[in-house]
Amino acid sequence: MKKFRFLACLSLLFVFIVSISAVSFSEEKVKDSGKVLMMATTTSTDNTGLLDVLAKNLKKEKGIELRWTAVGTGKALQMGRDCNVDVVLTHDPEAEDKFVADGAGINKTQLMYNDFIIVGPKNDPAGIKKKSVVEALKIINEKKAVFTSRGDKSGTHMLELRLWKSAGLAVPEKEKWYMETGQGMIETITIAAEKGGYTLADRGTFIKYESSLKGKPGAVILVEKDQALFNQYSAIEVNPAKCPKARNDLAKAYIDWMKSPKTQRAIGNFKLMKKPLFTPNAKK
Repeated sequence: MKKFRFLACLSLLFVFIVSISAVSFSEEKVKDSGKVLMMATTTSTDNTGLLDVLAKNLKKEKGIELRWTAVGTGKALQMGRDCNVDVVLTHDPEAEDKFVADGAGINKTQLMYNDFIIVGPKNDPAGIKKKSVVEALKIINEKKAVFTSRGDKSGTHMLELRLWKSAGLAVPEKEKWYMETGQGMIETITIAAEKGGYTLADRGTFIKYESSLKGKPGAVILVEKDQALFNQYSAIEVNPAKCPKARNDLAKAYIDWMKSPKTQRAIGNFKLMKKPLFTPNAKK
């Protein structure tokens, strides 16, 4: 009987030790897998393939797993306001400044830029080639040429709205020739090309679109290198004071890593068709 009790106690002790070990192992596993950074970003950083490259480097160098949702800048910032992500990477300076001013985000950091362009049919029926962006929009409006707009409150869409205003024109949203796609950049360029129309696009995504044509006819660049078309990308930490569950430690680490000389070089060296898609400009 005593022998049985001894064996039973020994078995319970063994189970207890195994349980403690399992808990410790489980906690360590959770700790190891806990370096997951949630980010909301624009379709352009995703469509170009840049984030796929950077995410691999981030995991290798810092052990941080980057998971992102690619939407228009308006939706990306709203995800930050709703505490659904830890960091945002967007390209609408006015909306970003309001995001910070409202206390939803902190420590806005410039990381890279490219530019916007107006693209359209190679035969350019409206005749906007090499015009300024203001002149081009006035001509499109006058000739009622087909124009596709993303219409999704993305950074591209918001700039487009400001450009119509700078041209002294109301947004032609009720005109038949003005089409709101409600879709991403590549889809909007594709629709413009199919309709023989024009659209505003960021250069990085357009290069990605070009690479998919493989020599087939499509939209071409008609208006570019206008100061009004500068396109800055910035990262902002979601404010942990507003969103206590936000991984601010990882957001800071990610932005510091993005600013590092090595990552800035990687951004500058990222090319398609031998063309750079973004220019790094983080301050040292």
